[in-house]
Parts: sequence; C-alpha cells; structure tokens
Amino acid sequence: MLKKQWVFREVDLTQRGMFAQSLSISPITASVLLSRGVATIEQARYWLAPQAASLHDPLQLPDLERAIDRLHRAVTTGERICFYGDYDVDGIAATSLYLTFFRSVGGNAVSYIPHRIHEGYGLNVQAIRRLRQEGVGLLVTSDCGSTAPREVELANSLGLDVIITDHHQLEAGLPPALAVINPYRADSSYPFRGLCSGGLAYKVVLAYQEKYGHADVSAESLLDLVALATVADVVPLKDENRFFVREGMALISRGARCGIKALKQVAGIDRDCTSGTVAFKLAPRINAAGRLAHAEAGVRLLTTESDAEAREIAEELERLNRERQRIEEATTNEALAAVRTSAVPAGLVLGARHWHLGVVGIVAARLVERYHRPAIVIAVNEQGIGKGSARSVPGFDLYEALSACRDLLEGFGGHPSAAGLTIQESRIPMLQDRFAEIAGGWVGTGSPLPQIHVDAEVNLHEVDQQLVRELGMLHPYGAGNPEPIFAVKNVAILNQRVVGERHLKLTVRHGRSQPFDSIGFRMGSLADLGLSADRAVDLAFVPEINRWNGLDRVQLRIRDLKASQAG
Repeated sequence: MLKKQWVFREVDLTQRGMFAQSLSISPITASVLLSRGVATIEQARYWLAPQAASLHDPLQLPDLERAIDRLHRAVTTGERICFYGDYDVDGIAATSLYLTFFRSVGGNAVSYIPHRIHEGYGLNVQAIRRLRQEGVGLLVTSDCGSTAPREVELANSLGLDVIITDHHQLEAGLPPALAVINPYRADSSYPFRGLCSGGLAYKVVLAYQEKYGHADVSAESLLDLVALATVADVVPLKDENRFFVREGMALISRGARCGIKALKQVAGIDRDCTSGTVAFKLAPRINAAGRLAHAEAGVRLLTTESDAEAREIAEELERLNRERQRIEEATTNEALAAVRTSAVPAGLVLGARHWHLGVVGIVAARLVERYHRPAIVIAVNEQGIGKGSARSVPGFDLYEALSACRDLLEGFGGHPSAAGLTIQESRIPMLQDRFAEIAGGWVGTGSPLPQIHVDAEVNLHEVDQQLVRELGMLHPYGAGNPEPIFAVKNVAILNQRVVGERHLKLTVRHGRSQPFDSIGFRMGSLADLGLSADRAVDLAFVPEINRWNGLDRVQLRIRDLKASQAG
C-alpha cells in the first residue's frame, strides 16, 4: 500500500464552538462543516438540510431563455427534436431527462448517442447529416458540443438549429449555436459553476415549466436522473448539487423509476442508496453499455415504463459490466507491467493497439491510484489513430497540461481532473516525454505522496452512534464534500486477522475506551504493512454503524494506519 501523507485540516476553535452551540451538534461535526468551507450559521443550516427555495434562477445562465423559447416553438409545431448526448452516465441521464420531459409536453422527440468506438466523442458530421435527413430540425446536446464549432457550422448550413448544454471547458470563442448553455462562459452571471450536464438539463426543464406551464411529468420526478449524473460525473457536491443528490437519492432508494429499480435488482442492492451506491454499483453498469456496446441501451433503461423491458435491459447491462471488468483487469495488469519495466516518470502515458477503448479511462484511474501520478492511457486502432483518456491527481490541471501538448494532438477536451484526446500513434513517444516533463515541474511543487485530509484528531470515547448519526446529516459525500476522516493516535491492537479478500480486521482500544472493531479493505496483514500488533498505531478512519445479530455497533473503517511515534 502506497504510503500517505496525513494533512490535518485547521479550524477556528471559537467558530467551532459557536457552530456546535447554535446548531446543537458535536464539536467534531462542527469541525467537519468548517473544514468544508462553511463560513456562517446560515450556510451550515443549508448544508445540513438543503432546500429547493435556495436553488439559483436558471435564467442567469446565458442563452437559457432563448433555448426554451426555441424548444417551445418546436413542441407546438411538431418539429422533430433530437437530444444528442455523450455516452457516459452524465450524457445518458441528461438525454433521458430531456426525452422524458419533452415527450410529456407533446414534443416530437428522439435521442442520439454516438458509438464510442465507431464515432467517438461528441458531435460528428455523419450523424448531423443523417439526423437532418431524418427530419430533425432542432438538435440539443448534452455533455458535448462546446468544442465543436465546425460541426455546429455544418448543422447551421443544413438548416439545423443547435442548442448546446455542456459543462466542459470552453476554447477561445463560442461555437455558432443558437444557444450555448455552459456555466464556464465568461459572460455567465450564474453563481455556481459545478453543475454537470444532467443538472443543466434540469435547469432547462425548470425554466421551461415556469414559463410555459404544466407537464405530465413533474420536474421533481426527474431528480433521480440528476443525482445519477451528478454523482457519476464527480462534480462538486456543494451548493445546489447537494439538494439535487439528496432528493434524487430518495427516488433512487425507493425505485421510483422502473429502469433504476431493475438495475438495483440485478446489482443485488436491497437497501437505501447513497452516493457510493451510485458511484460503485449503478453508474458502472450504465456506463458498461457505452464502453462495450451502445449507450442507447442506457437511455432505453432510464426512459422505459415497462418493468419487463427494464429487467431485460438491466440484465444485459449486468452481462456487459462483467465483461468490462474482465477486460479492465487484463488491461490494467498489462499497463502495470509496462510501468514496472522502468523508473516511474512524473506523468504516465501508455498505449497499445490491442487495448479496448472502452476501458482506458478506468485503467488510467487505476494507474493514478497506484502511483499517484497523472496518467494517460491510449487505445490505438488498426489505422494508427490513438484515442485516450487521462486522469489526474489533486493539484495537477490536466486540461492545462494537454493544452501545452496541443501541437502533438489531433484533438482533446475535458476538465482539470479528467480529459480525452486523439493522437497519431507515431506521436505517442513525443507525448510521453513532454507530458512527463510538464508533470515533473508540478511534482517539484506538489505533494510527492498521496494525501489523506483528516478533519479532526479525536479520542475514541468521543466516537459513538450519535456522532455517526450527526455525520449522516452531511450526506451526500463525494467530490467537494469528501467522507469525513478522523485520526486517533497511540491505539493499542487487541486482536488482528485477515478476512475475505485480504481485508485487515482489527480490534483496537484507545486508552480506557471500549474496544472497537475496525476493518481495512484489501490492506492485507499487519506484516504486509510493516507493522506489528505489539506496537501502538495511529489510525485514520471513517466511523460507521455495523449491524450484527440485530445489534448496532460503531465500526471504524480504516483509511490508513502507521506506527505510532508515541507507542
């Protein structure tokens, strides 16, 4: 296990006491709120209980009113509308949201998701020509289009109006679309930039409903799709995203949408869902369609009203996900073997002809996890064209780094933390050298080790079921609101064993505290970690409730441990 640097968050003790007293919460929970950047009691109340009344006005997004007026004209005249989405969960969920709502108001609506392997990311000229030939007059994108001026120009020349809803970084200048709804626009007065494309689609629907009246489908019933998109796309769970995910997760938990209910059944989920359930159980299965087959299956799953059809699609997604896992494991092993043949550079770039394009993003994430280095993994086709996915580490801006390599690339786009690119196979060695050089400059200023941000140092006698219940009010956890981590020092190990798939099971005590069961998933034995049960340890952990034989007890989920300097 890669060693980690513990970084303790610092908070103002006077402010912590004020929060604890005013909100009737423990000082520990108050510390977590302060460490999230919550500065006032009013902000803290919203963080603990987000309200719909605090959502921002959609019309603060540039071009949004123009977009809903154009959509309304298409609906009332029967003009064919195509909702064109990316093949990831954000694009699939946003497309499904649009399709569901605008069909409910009488729109002549269809969807289009490009094939990952045969068409690639975003708008493409062949699809635009085909859709125009099929009678589409209005094209609305989800999670793509911001960097496609040439394709939008073609659509315009064919008499096809384009509305872009996207949250990717913008190049200089906007594409010549009828409307470009993107929170990163320089002229945007919208107070929150963290919306994913599912959130932007919801804003379009809210504004449409406000201006043009009732629909058979309420906007609130679509929040399960917004929650799926928001969690899966790893946008910050701050501001109004907290409301979206909280409300949407309640719909997901009760299986309000038959497609999600069927997906939960095949995934073996029989309890209330959290953001972790979406991130690690539901999203990978929806993504599997776009990785190995066609993402339209995801749209059909999320828009069908037939339980039987939903079950059939969910079972196919389950099969595809198992196949994806097999391919991912084989490719990851090959990538790890390639890295081990030489010294690990500051930035990793790997590529091969036989790698599957559908898993390169996941493999890049595995390399980042293993080596704490930004990584690009590229699948090269028979024509020598490589398409890759990049993943980053905290503090390293991938988009900026790829911008410095643009002369080597056929194209690229994305975010500071994740991006995609196209490159000629012959230029991959040059990209390897330049990317490593850029990352090397960052390593000189960044942390050489992965970091664990600790919210507070505690004594174990402070850790009880009431604290866990309070922390539960801070859900949902994810980007921008990580699961709270605490540290306890000089803990005695009373018992140790390895269970299941190399999970480390400990019983620990802190001073005169009661014994606590603790588990470190896939950590192996103490000996594997260079530790001994005879010596005290420091634990970084997440407290949680573990139910066993009908009884609830607090368990410590270990995030890291090391020999105590005080032991």
